[in-house]
Amino acid sequence: MLVDGIAAMLHSGDVGNYHGYAAVQGRGTVALPAELRRKYRLDEPGAQLEITEREDGVIELRPTLPVPVDEMWFWTEGHQVAEREAEDDLAAGRFRTFGDAESFIADLESLAADTSQ
Repeated sequence: MLVDGIAAMLHSGDVGNYHGYAAVQGRGTVALPAELRRKYRLDEPGAQLEITEREDGVIELRPTLPVPVDEMWFWTEGHQVAEREAEDDLAAGRFRTFGDAESFIADLESLAADTSQ
């Protein structure tokens, strides 16, 4: 959207083909088109737009949704590092599967015995 010569664009990791304009109302209110609100889940409770002003005069809007308190641990940097490591291990084939709980527990016990020696 162009407002007073300043370009603003709606952007998430998946840039679509949408192009349009939105009027800036009194007190700076901007209504996004319904299709974009649905596409980026901005019609959900608590949805927000991250706003970044770039040096080249572009105002970027990124849709965000709040994270429930009981899920915040998942998004900590330490846990995200562990998630990436786990994904790498899976991709490289560094995992074992078990046919039942007993064989899984036996493997854990074997690993524990190896580390205690």
